[in-house]
Amino acid sequence: MDQYAYIVNVEGAVVRDGKYLLIERAAEEEHAAGMLAFPGGKVEQSPGHTAPIESTARRELNEEVGVEVGSVEYVLSRTFEAVGTQCINVVTVCEYESGEAHVRAPDEVAAVHWLSPEEIQRHDDAPEYLKRDVERVEAYRDESTKQ
Repeated sequence: MDQYAYIVNVEGAVVRDGKYLLIERAAEEEHAAGMLAFPGGKVEQSPGHTAPIESTARRELNEEVGVEVGSVEYVLSRTFEAVGTQCINVVTVCEYESGEAHVRAPDEVAAVHWLSPEEIQRHDDAPEYLKRDVERVEAYRDESTKQ
């Protein structure tokens, strides 16, 4: 089978000092232009090889905003449609290691923000799915600290 039914997209939720690293998607983006999102992108596939979720999150965070991360943990996945393409979105939580977040891919990213969960919930450019994802990541992080 040469065609896949879904594109796999991976997002990295990086939390530093209680704030999430978010991008404002560039106006040129076909899907969710101008909206806030976790940095992320498609899993790369080549004949006989598919990049792991963890390396995709690390690559996208570095390419889009210049941040290096350590551990990458799965939190949730959901499906959506972008410009007629079915997608599976995987949200990970990533341990911040180094780098000052800045726009590295201006064709994809218009701006970089560090926002608290409360600021995200009130932000006009935060889509409902992002708000729900932040709630799920927060619950995951709370549960992780109890263990």
